[in-house]
Amino acid sequence: MEGLGDQNPSDQKTAEREWERELLAEFAVPATRNRAFEKLVRRYQKPLYAHIRRMVLNHDDTDDLLQNTLIRCYNALDRFESRSGLYTWLYRIATNLCLTHLEQQRKRRWLSLSNDTVRMEAELRSATPVDRLQDPDVLLEKALLRLPPKQRLVFQMRYYDEVPYEQMSEILGTSTGALKASYHLAFKKVENYLKNL
Repeated sequence: MEGLGDQNPSDQKTAEREWERELLAEFAVPATRNRAFEKLVRRYQKPLYAHIRRMVLNHDDTDDLLQNTLIRCYNALDRFESRSGLYTWLYRIATNLCLTHLEQQRKRRWLSLSNDTVRMEAELRSATPVDRLQDPDVLLEKALLRLPPKQRLVFQMRYYDEVPYEQMSEILGTSTGALKASYHLAFKKVENYLKNL
């Protein structure tokens, strides 16, 4: 987060909590509510965008889901109870919206999605070994597409965002043991997929 990178973790957490407390106090006053919300958006928009984008992969859907996340936040921020951190709460809202979106997409376009996967796999098989190694990020994304949405989410939160299992447990409402098992399974599936290219 802004200006917190050089502090030790406990000081960083204390500074984050203080920033949140001040922001919530500012948001509670009608005259400063919009300014407080603009601060929140500036601080969390980029990491939320990255999290959502990795889940839904499409820029337009990501923008819509980010906007919906922020609208929900604005409408509920005065009732935020601070049991978890503000970013954890926002992450949970964004995650739930992503999972709902992915489930709706799956129901609407399951045939289309399976055809896209078949087409991508055919393109990948027809590529030369040199082509296959040119963009490891693309290969990883293709491997992640093969995971179930919740397993993909756990993998992305841990692999890309380095979210601690305890925080992930707060966000997803799942035990840390189940999350560790899910990450391990996802990692093995991705590893096997990449080995068999």
